[in-house]
Amino acid sequence: MRIKSLAIAVIALVALAAPATAGAQTLIGSGSVAMQPVLQALFATYTKKVNKKVHFVYTANGGNAGVKDVQNGTSQFAGNARTPLPSDAGTTYIKMFLDGLCIDVNPRNKLKNITIQQVHDIYRGLITNWSQIPGSGLTTTINPVGRDTNGGTYNFFLQAVLNNELPSSNVNALTADGLVANAVKQDPNAIGYDGLAWQGNGQKTLNVNGVPCQASKISVEPLKYPLSRYLFLVVPSSGVSPALQKFIDWARRSPLAGEVILKAGAVPAFNKKAKK
Repeated sequence: MRIKSLAIAVIALVALAAPATAGAQTLIGSGSVAMQPVLQALFATYTKKVNKKVHFVYTANGGNAGVKDVQNGTSQFAGNARTPLPSDAGTTYIKMFLDGLCIDVNPRNKLKNITIQQVHDIYRGLITNWSQIPGSGLTTTINPVGRDTNGGTYNFFLQAVLNNELPSSNVNALTADGLVANAVKQDPNAIGYDGLAWQGNGQKTLNVNGVPCQASKISVEPLKYPLSRYLFLVVPSSGVSPALQKFIDWARRSPLAGEVILKAGAVPAFNKKAKK
């Protein structure tokens, strides 16, 4: 079994390819980029240790796009980083695990903590220079980076931070969390938001309202971090294939799946005895 993954710089297609075997079944999904690293890890473990006859294909095209795929029948499931909207008719949302939407800056920025209000004001264009944020050590123009409207993360940020007000025209809207992370790494004046699984060297994760966004400290559980959230699998309300249902049950309840979730950068919400 091997994992084939296209670079995150383009719309990612993650396919866990298996040799053809009698009774093999392909489960097709799409959606959340924020969930992609965790789902990829879960797919790999499931096909290796639970059911070698299941083959997963996942296109990371954004949570909102993934829901549309489920609605029109081109995907059997979708990942999404937001709660349901009225436009999601015909779908059912299943909580899979916990995540935190982290606020990141470049390591050259001296800032350690930021408030929700400050993030709101930056992305609404009310604060445009780092000199307006005490502790940054910068006097340069702020370059905010965010997600495009295909992503469920965009909607989550819109609701949780912007109070459903549209972001300012100076926000650079990108198609993937990985692209947001790369933009922050490359620009000393940037600020961006992305999920726990996308944290790493080259960007600095800020405390928000004094609370860290760190899976290792489980600060998103039990939802103490201000921008903590559940990540969901979205399935047709008309029914789920038995093979997909078995995977969902395993991913939500298995101690092994909980360990995989933690290692991939998220936080188990339902898995029993997952080692923290």
